[in-house]
Amino acid sequence: MGKRDGTSGTGVPLKQDQGAQVSRADEVERFLAAARAMPPARPADGRGRLAFALDATGSRQPTWTLACDIQADMFAAASAHGGLDMQIVYYRGGSECRASPFVRDAATLGGLMRRISCLPGLTQIHRVLGHLAREAERSGLKAAVFVGDALEEDVATLDAAAGQLALRGVRLFMFQEGDDTRVEEVFRRLAAVTGGAYCHFDARAAAELRQLLAAVAAYAAGGRPALSARNDAGARHLLAALGTGGAGR
Repeated sequence: MGKRDGTSGTGVPLKQDQGAQVSRADEVERFLAAARAMPPARPADGRGRLAFALDATGSRQPTWTLACDIQADMFAAASAHGGLDMQIVYYRGGSECRASPFVRDAATLGGLMRRISCLPGLTQIHRVLGHLAREAERSGLKAAVFVGDALEEDVATLDAAAGQLALRGVRLFMFQEGDDTRVEEVFRRLAAVTGGAYCHFDARAAAELRQLLAAVAAYAAGGRPALSARNDAGARHLLAALGTGGAGR
């Protein structure tokens, strides 16, 4: 699957979906209207940035709904370490892939996320990775979460995109739902190439996912010291996944 160009960080589509249905177009317009109403984030020194990317295809609605709730804990976890600006990135349908502006509070991000419902379609992870590379150059992004359960793309393309993220110092935290061994192999490799971490989770174990994502948010805001300061299973798991080798913050 070839790489598609797009824009980032503006709330506009990374590529305009063709043949969108009227109800879906209305939903997207509501998302865009809310995004346009927000001033662009100009984070002060010391605030972390985190891209929160999710697969919003097919049967992903329960996990999306869970993520809408968990993001509040992510902001709370980062608050003790200088705060966090977070951006939501998602794909769904035939060719829709969008990114919100960076926001710095749970109410605003949650409002944006609740405007979106999941739609059937193929994965577009390569477009998410391409967006992250552009965002790294534009805003200095250094960490990104991806949550998904499937992979329907050319693996070599994903490997190359991960290499570009590694060159820009962006760590990928890959969260896999389900037990597809091919997905696990690729997700692990994408995390390893970028110096990030891979985690498997069960959406039915919401408390576990909540701790893991809060740990990532703390890392994005305060680096390894922030993780070490958290005395919970999520932080310990993430520290172990990051390992002791490689460049750390």
